[in-house]
Amino acid sequence: MTDLAVRRATAADLPAIVAMLADDHLGATREGAPDDPAYAAAFAEIDADPRQRLVVGEVAGEVIATMQLTIIPGIGRKGARRALIEAVRVRSDLRGGGLGKQLIRWAIETARAEGCVMVQLTSDKSRTEAHRFYDRLGFTQSHLGYKLALS
Repeated sequence: MTDLAVRRATAADLPAIVAMLADDHLGATREGAPDDPAYAAAFAEIDADPRQRLVVGEVAGEVIATMQLTIIPGIGRKGARRALIEAVRVRSDLRGGGLGKQLIRWAIETARAEGCVMVQLTSDKSRTEAHRFYDRLGFTQSHLGYKLALS
């Protein structure tokens, strides 16, 4: 298995990140050109927030994976922190080789180091391969999620 080096994303990583987000049946309909100023503005906001970690995974210096980890303080569970995993992507030509597993393990260990009691994520109903991936990693489908589009 190839070792994945995980690091904080930089603005220079945005083209690779956006390309990975757009590289599936859902992302193709909602992502835009990597140079869209909306991506740079979102990156700046995420990067400025100490509870956010937008990261990339590299192999041999090439960005091939990404995800966002958010640390959420809460009142429930006696003031417990939890971590939210979002926008997990491994470049499509490299899926199935264990890189995603390394990325999620990084997220779990980072959350543990931040004092979180759990990590949670959502996955679109149509992403059945992703569901099998998360099941294999020990995640359970414990909740029913809802969304309300505001725009």
